[in-house]
Amino acid sequence: MQPKSIQPDRDIDITGEVCPMTFVRTKLMLERMKSGEILRVRLVGEEPLRNVPRAARDEGHAILGIEAAGGVHMVTIRRA
Repeated sequence: MQPKSIQPDRDIDITGEVCPMTFVRTKLMLERMKSGEILRVRLVGEEPLRNVPRAARDEGHAILGIEAAGGVHMVTIRRA
């Protein structure tokens, strides 16, 4: 399944954040969600692009896809 065709349950925009707040905000949102729900994270920069998916995987969540559009990345995560 392509990430664009996946409808997220929630979206979060962390383009204005810097590490470590990028994953802190993502983690707090994931904690408010139910198991199996999908979160789409909008981010910019190489550091968040490396750290957010890695930290989410480390916590047991699944990365469903990463898309790029004009310097902005969308990371789609399924909550564990």
